[in-house]
Amino acid sequence: MTAQARSQAVEQYEREGYVLFQNVLDETLIQEASDHVAWLLEKNPGVRPEHLGHTLMTNDPFWVRLVSDDRLLDIAQQFIGPNIALFASHYICKPPGDGQPVLWHQDGSYWPLEPMEVITLWLAVDDSLPENGCMRLIPGTHTLDLKGLQPNTEVANVLSSEIPPEYVDESKAVDCVLRRGGVSVHHPNIIHGSNANTSTLRRCGLTIRYIPTTTRILLKGKSAKEGRWPSAFLLRGEAVPGINDYNPRPRYIPGVHMPFRGCEEWQ
Repeated sequence: MTAQARSQAVEQYEREGYVLFQNVLDETLIQEASDHVAWLLEKNPGVRPEHLGHTLMTNDPFWVRLVSDDRLLDIAQQFIGPNIALFASHYICKPPGDGQPVLWHQDGSYWPLEPMEVITLWLAVDDSLPENGCMRLIPGTHTLDLKGLQPNTEVANVLSSEIPPEYVDESKAVDCVLRRGGVSVHHPNIIHGSNANTSTLRRCGLTIRYIPTTTRILLKGKSAKEGRWPSAFLLRGEAVPGINDYNPRPRYIPGVHMPFRGCEEWQ
């Protein structure tokens, strides 16, 4: 990207709370990501493909390799600076015909982060289109404070919750249409969601939550007992002493992990 293009992207993000980047990753890596989803589903029978979450990635070298790709980190750096850690990552893979919706929400309402300085990159593993349930968001709502969530289990949905409907003006929503290998960037406060996938096309995306190393992950539950967040990795730059403990880079073990291009360098 040129300096002008980078500046325009940051300006749009600050104004509207999101920005799209097409053609970020190459086809070979995206195909490996697609293969990774199939591998994860085989290893985790009974887990719906919308729920391949961050607790599965601690010892997964391909997953860490993917989120640490320099092309993704270069985008993240424009928004959070050069010292970059991972907070979480999650494949939301909507199968054709019965892919679950994601109801309207603000990401930051779910996250134990202090301060709430975080950027989400949403990587399209498949073409993400209106017909197969692409992400939709309401531009400008990133200026709202984080609102309380309310449960919603009346319809099967990925989060089982939503933002109260009075904060949602669906008439202002826009579709985030991305081709395979493209990336959207969005703010933790922006109101967004996605429809069910009733089409014949799969819609798979990978959410990647990057934080500056000045942001603290507040441990709770099992993570508090273990003293470390399962998906906390230092990916670029330097850690800040006393803020987070990061997981070591997982080693690739033949026969245990999914093989991928360059996996020998992870042994």
